[in-house]
Amino acid sequence: MQTVLSIAVDALAYGMVLFVISIGLSITMGLMRVVNLAHGAFAMIGGYIASYAARDLGMGYAAAVLLAVVGTVIISIPIERLLYRRIYGAPELTQVLMTIGITFCIIGIANYVFGPTLKTIPLPNELQGSVNLGFRTIGTHRLFAIICGLIVALALWYTIEKTSFGVKLRASVDNASMAAALGVRTEIVYAVSFAVAVGLAAFGGVVGAELLPVEPYYALRYMVTFLVVVSVGGAGSISGALLACLVLGCIDTTGRYLMPEYGEFFFYLAVIAIVCVFPRGLAGRAK
Repeated sequence: MQTVLSIAVDALAYGMVLFVISIGLSITMGLMRVVNLAHGAFAMIGGYIASYAARDLGMGYAAAVLLAVVGTVIISIPIERLLYRRIYGAPELTQVLMTIGITFCIIGIANYVFGPTLKTIPLPNELQGSVNLGFRTIGTHRLFAIICGLIVALALWYTIEKTSFGVKLRASVDNASMAAALGVRTEIVYAVSFAVAVGLAAFGGVVGAELLPVEPYYALRYMVTFLVVVSVGGAGSISGALLACLVLGCIDTTGRYLMPEYGEFFFYLAVIAIVCVFPRGLAGRAK
């Protein structure tokens, strides 16, 4: 029973980190209809900025996280205006080729500027300890990641379902021309949505750096993982992405605990099984 509870705690922490990073990709794919394979590159940028701010500039953890999110969003603005706007509504193959190209460019620039080494983000004393759960202890940072995931999920659900911006976003997705005719500035809606997705990627890249280390080929190493989470959960679904992260996180963590020699075999086996049963994802919508 202690092993089961330990697996559950680690799976929850890992799943929440995946959720915080990949939910931005779910937004761009499900709500904006953009296959953004460069999403992981923006998470990497956030991690690099936070590492530089904390280690080289001596900034505190909170300030480094804030600088990482704001800095990544600022960097993404010209990329969105000059490149992404050209592929809104374009065929999916065009989007894939464009965003893969952006990924390799960002990797090259990041390695040139920051160097091709693993980047660490020093944790404050408050996040370095552990919390005793009775049956085991859990790192305070992992508990922090779980709380961040829950807050992000609730905030996004409220924004999309209960605010006027969410109404405009859903209207722009369903019928952009009609929404524009009714006075919705769809280009601004898309730009804000893209900025939110990028900001979440950067935030997740920093918060999850202990579980998904920030290294030179981070964007490529985890590209498939983030895409798989969105596909399994259903693009555009917050609840689906959260459920997918928890399920896949549990399966992956269990496999690594009990049969580590199999690596990610059980993770991708579960993906195949779920996609066969739920072709549009666990909570996917019909197009």
